[in-house]
Amino acid sequence: MDVDALRAGTPGCRHRIHLNNAGAALMSQETLDTVVGHLRREAEIGGYEAAGEAAGRVAAVYSGLAELLGGRADEFALFDNASHAWQAAFYAVPLRAGDRVLTGRNEYGSNVLSYLQAAKRVGAEVVVVPNDEDGQIDTFALAGLIDERTRLIGLTHVPTAGGLVNPASDVGRIARAAGVPFLLDATQSVGQFPVDVEEIGCDFLCGTGRKFLRGPRGTGFLWVRSGILDRLDPHIVEIESADWDGARGFDWVPGAQRFATWEMNYAAVLGLGAAVDQALNLGLDEIGKRTSELGDRMRGVLEDIPGITVHDLGRRQCAIVTATVEGVESAEVVTRLADSGVNVTSTVPAHQQFDTEDRNLPPMVRFSPHYYNTEDEVEHAAALVGAMIDKRL
Repeated sequence: MDVDALRAGTPGCRHRIHLNNAGAALMSQETLDTVVGHLRREAEIGGYEAAGEAAGRVAAVYSGLAELLGGRADEFALFDNASHAWQAAFYAVPLRAGDRVLTGRNEYGSNVLSYLQAAKRVGAEVVVVPNDEDGQIDTFALAGLIDERTRLIGLTHVPTAGGLVNPASDVGRIARAAGVPFLLDATQSVGQFPVDVEEIGCDFLCGTGRKFLRGPRGTGFLWVRSGILDRLDPHIVEIESADWDGARGFDWVPGAQRFATWEMNYAAVLGLGAAVDQALNLGLDEIGKRTSELGDRMRGVLEDIPGITVHDLGRRQCAIVTATVEGVESAEVVTRLADSGVNVTSTVPAHQQFDTEDRNLPPMVRFSPHYYNTEDEVEHAAALVGAMIDKRL
């Protein structure tokens, strides 16, 4: 991996140290040119006409996602964000009073709110599976909690507030053996390291373009295993997802397009395709190796500074690193780093409710390097945080 060349092709690297890739990564110049080029074409010939002209390139986005994640192109639907993609899957699973949804302590906040709404609306039961001694989902406990009332297993692959990588493939094997649908939120993992739906064994997977894939904001996608479609009832129907039968009924269109909507931001979709192509060209194995090394470096230099506590869980960890700084509020750390040209963010306890119930951690500083970051940038950011402690003393 030629990091210097990748940085030269990333305009944002020229002026900032960007360690907020779990929020939104920096787009490459190629992706930026793709988005702007299509917007310009819409202005020149019209939106519908530009979409028609780009139809082949739009179709290639689905094929690219299939190459990236496994499955088939017709098993993908595009959305404006990962939350809407996840919700399209979750609300298509029929739930009744007494049905159970199993999930982990690290589940993402929006997903949790949807579980709670289902519990309130239909009387479903939300069961939180405990963590094991490493802080990841306890797969033995999960297997023991499945019963005839279990209708769904929902899991966040990589949480928003930590470096943990949950053992998704182990969960997939348990779900398949029990015949229970498995919904995986891969928002923070797709683009950071290899993710394969067949290897994992999930039935749904949602992701976003803006994070480690380095695509534009306003892009998301859902993969749905074709074999589970007959068990689902999508909660929205419109002209892209269904065909009128000529009378007073309709038929769902084939594949995952039954979850899609007709209108799309085609410039953003094409930008997503460019980002997917870049990830494929670099190779997810190489990307995963590089991001893991940088995550380990970030975690290590922070742990070596007295007064900084790293809070990441899990047997396997990734490029997301969360820490607290003794005597300095996380929001202040974020602001002072920004003043020094370093982008990070802080976590929100309410965005990971079940984990907050368990650990009751305050807001933490979240560092998330990507493959175009350098070791010097990682060490410089850590040194700036260390200086905050020294000044306080």
